[in-house]
Amino acid sequence: MSIIFFSTDMNMIDEWKERHGIEKYATCHDLESLTIELQEDKNTILIADYDSVAHEVNSLISSGSIPNNLIVLEKEPAIATGKILIFRGAKAYANSRMLTHHYTQMIETVKNGNIWTYPELTAQLAKINKNNSLSTDSLALLENRLSSKELEVVYLILDGLTNDAIASALDITTRTVKAHISSIFSKLHVNDRLSLVLLLK
Repeated sequence: MSIIFFSTDMNMIDEWKERHGIEKYATCHDLESLTIELQEDKNTILIADYDSVAHEVNSLISSGSIPNNLIVLEKEPAIATGKILIFRGAKAYANSRMLTHHYTQMIETVKNGNIWTYPELTAQLAKINKNNSLSTDSLALLENRLSSKELEVVYLILDGLTNDAIASALDITTRTVKAHISSIFSKLHVNDRLSLVLLLK
């Protein structure tokens, strides 16, 4: 899967390729060049520098032409911005200057068709869903597929709790929490917390 860097800041693009050892990539500086590049290669990951092309990214979103594998990076990521971008179709939102192991994890997650965010944003996205309460269909799905203990764990996940906090709340070990979460993901056919939230919203 190829990578397109979308930015008007060449220094940022240089930083990304050097920091993460990226050798094969294309660059675009405006919507016209991006449209041409995306037509040539549909199987691509688009990494947008929100600090320099926010207007263009927002134009793609508002026109309903958001690319399939859009990653948005920003020097000072904000939870409010991340919520909007993820719910509008971005596959990842994070810090422009993330560490390479996070970058690699993010790329692999998006390649596998999943959504990647940093932990604080994931927790906030989970809280949104819980506060809006679950639909009747979501409740029925949970009650039909999960055990009572797994239901307790799901509701705590939706409250944005970490594994350690869930363990403390339920007076069980973190290892047991991880086992419950693995079972929940398997029964609901999701791969991570954010996919769970999006399934239930």
